[in-house]
Amino acid sequence: MSGCHGVAQFLTWVVLICQAGCCLLDSIGAAGSFRGIPVSNKSNLDQGYCERKRKTNSLNMWSLSSESLIDMLPVDTIPENSIRKVRDCIFSVAYPTPFISRVLLVAVSKDVLEGILDLDVSVKQTDDFLQLVSGGKVVLGSIPLAHRYGGHQFGSWAGQLGDGRAHLIGVYTNRYGERWELQLKGSGKTPYSRNGDGRAVLRSSVREFLCSEAMHYLGIPTSRAASLVVSNDDVWRDQFYNGSVKKERGAVVLRVAKSWFRIGSLEILAHSGELDLQRTLLDFVIQEHFPSVNMNDSNRYLDFFSKVVLETANLIALWMSVGFAHGVCNTDNFSLLSITIDYGPFGFMESYDPNFVPNTSDDERRYKIGNQANVGMFNLNKLLQALKPVLDHRQKHLAFQILEGYSEHYYSRFTELFRAKLGLLGESEDDNYLIAFLLKLMEDTKADFTMAFRQLSEITQDQLKELHVPQEFWALQDLAKHKFFSDWVTIYLLRLGRNMGDSDSTRRKRMTAVNPRYVLRNWMAESAVQKAKMNDFSEVHLLQEVLQHPFQRQAAAEKAGYSLRPPSWAKDLKVSCSS
Repeated sequence: MSGCHGVAQFLTWVVLICQAGCCLLDSIGAAGSFRGIPVSNKSNLDQGYCERKRKTNSLNMWSLSSESLIDMLPVDTIPENSIRKVRDCIFSVAYPTPFISRVLLVAVSKDVLEGILDLDVSVKQTDDFLQLVSGGKVVLGSIPLAHRYGGHQFGSWAGQLGDGRAHLIGVYTNRYGERWELQLKGSGKTPYSRNGDGRAVLRSSVREFLCSEAMHYLGIPTSRAASLVVSNDDVWRDQFYNGSVKKERGAVVLRVAKSWFRIGSLEILAHSGELDLQRTLLDFVIQEHFPSVNMNDSNRYLDFFSKVVLETANLIALWMSVGFAHGVCNTDNFSLLSITIDYGPFGFMESYDPNFVPNTSDDERRYKIGNQANVGMFNLNKLLQALKPVLDHRQKHLAFQILEGYSEHYYSRFTELFRAKLGLLGESEDDNYLIAFLLKLMEDTKADFTMAFRQLSEITQDQLKELHVPQEFWALQDLAKHKFFSDWVTIYLLRLGRNMGDSDSTRRKRMTAVNPRYVLRNWMAESAVQKAKMNDFSEVHLLQEVLQHPFQRQAAAEKAGYSLRPPSWAKDLKVSCSS
């Protein structure tokens, strides 16, 4: 049996072999089995449970469902979890592979557990929770799925990719009526694993857990991380692709997002000529996630594209405003909802450098931080190419015009964000020059991007006017070494003087609210990783706490040196795609 014909019969068969009366969490059976899949979970919604939900410290009354996905989107009818080419479906049923060794809980996000999943943080102490978030057991009410997608990687079409080490374990609708998709990363092989082992290592998992939460608290749209676990299972990785294969420990992150669909989700269908299925997926995504688009409008795909273009421009401008480089901006890593997903060899820029590349395997520097806006345009163009088969001639022409407007959207948002970083009110035609001038000074002096803006937020106008930069403002001291620094300060102070009804204290308060004091620098993450390898998770917890309040000065962070000049060894730190 192949393709998606007979999906209804297939799922009916799956339900019939379920064991009646099984407990909430049922152990995963052998590969290819479907033990513990529920018949239905609709009754919860029918009874208006969203209004009555409260936080719980047990999983006994907590449920997930896959129905909202598999009722509307076709599932691969081949039950075997074998690596293969897949057609005519959006998902394949795939169960997580439990670790063999003992599993340790490294960290949880209280905000995600309590604010999104309606779970009291004390639930982390239960074995049921540990089994759930490690892939050891599944929740009754859900069928674990792996998503089929393709993508352009480093500019070239890579064909079928898909969730090669991730399992979507269900959809949760919380007490606010919000729908969230839960996905385990590093939880074993799927039909899309290609040559991979389906695992993730502790090193990369610590980074993803910390960064996705850090980005949220910076105000940047992102997937969230609910938990991080580590095992003693051996996972072998050639971290820098230099032939040096080393043993690492397997880990799993429970990731949460409104949707995991990405540009590559539509590309694979267009490339395979599955146009009816492409329309089905598009309509589903629009219906679920783009409420302002009229489903009855013949231009709905055009309206959808317009919103993705606008929000992608906004997302990348936000990245730039905090010095964030994603590292692997392939189309399979670009969300249709314009949120940051798939944290790999990312990096927050230290010294300002538009050529900053966090990923050591990006030899051509395609995804350097200064090229992210251009890559966004490339990826949106690939989305447009994927949409062309479902657009008429007029719509294609309009879509191209929409795409041409991307640059204007991006630069407008970029300027707006950097105006705020400089404490400027209103708009002036010279603002772009003022911003560009500062960035050029930062580039020439290799001034620290994050702390230069933060210290501009803390220094007084009188100190600037006198060119008196206190020693504690080390990033500004670097900047002040430039021969044109005084010229920039003069222009900046004149512009601040045009802020109507403003005061210096108000200006500083406004700027410290948008210029973080702490970001997840690579050296900080690496320090936490090295300790975590020894089962010392203290720095993971410290960073987690610090990064929840990135705009506030914190004693523990200051003691750890998180706002000081980076240590000398940080300059040689490398980040790799191998995770």
